[in-house]
Amino acid sequence: MKITFYGHASLGIEVNGVYILVDPFISANDKASHIDINTLKADYVLLTHAHQDHILDVETIAKLTEAVIVSNFEIVSYFQNKGLEGHPMNHGGSWDFEFGNVKYVNAIHSSSFPDGSYGGQPGGFVIEGERKNIYIAGDTALTMDMKLIPLQIKLDLAILPIGDNFTMGIDDAILASDFVACDKILGYHYDTFGYIEIDHEEAKRKFFDKNKDLMLLDIGESIEL
Repeated sequence: MKITFYGHASLGIEVNGVYILVDPFISANDKASHIDINTLKADYVLLTHAHQDHILDVETIAKLTEAVIVSNFEIVSYFQNKGLEGHPMNHGGSWDFEFGNVKYVNAIHSSSFPDGSYGGQPGGFVIEGERKNIYIAGDTALTMDMKLIPLQIKLDLAILPIGDNFTMGIDDAILASDFVACDKILGYHYDTFGYIEIDHEEAKRKFFDKNKDLMLLDIGESIEL
């Protein structure tokens, strides 16, 4: 499993030749200006919620790639009405896709489209691949529901928001990693704009002091699990 960070909360995941994009907000992110969305591969686009900083490039990418949009019922319906293909889900539900099992799990946040229409309830994804399992938290506060995840699956990586103000900050993300029983963390949803700028060294030190590994990737950088 190869995971690429495209800035903010945007990720690319490659599993056995299948390409997945998560929350593509790239074209309007000045920090990701070197990423050309027209060249990105996508068989699936996973969306945690409907805010613009998570869905901005969905239509462009899905039209180019004919990707299947996976999200809650309301978000998928919104894009299906625009002629795009989708697979609707809701909290607690799971589905076996060609790249692995996906479960849509709880997140505490808000969710509305840029035009003000209802975006359903926000969520996160637990992806159980052939060899590696990951949790993509989406935009969320710390929640006790995270403790349910390790009761069902052992994670190899937790992808957690760490920018504070709109989501968890560093200290809550450390607790979240305890809740999901995963000490390998990829941080995201930070630095994009002033409200969520963080001190990278302090963040890494706080995780290190708790015997945890926080990875902060450069935009366009990848890791392999």
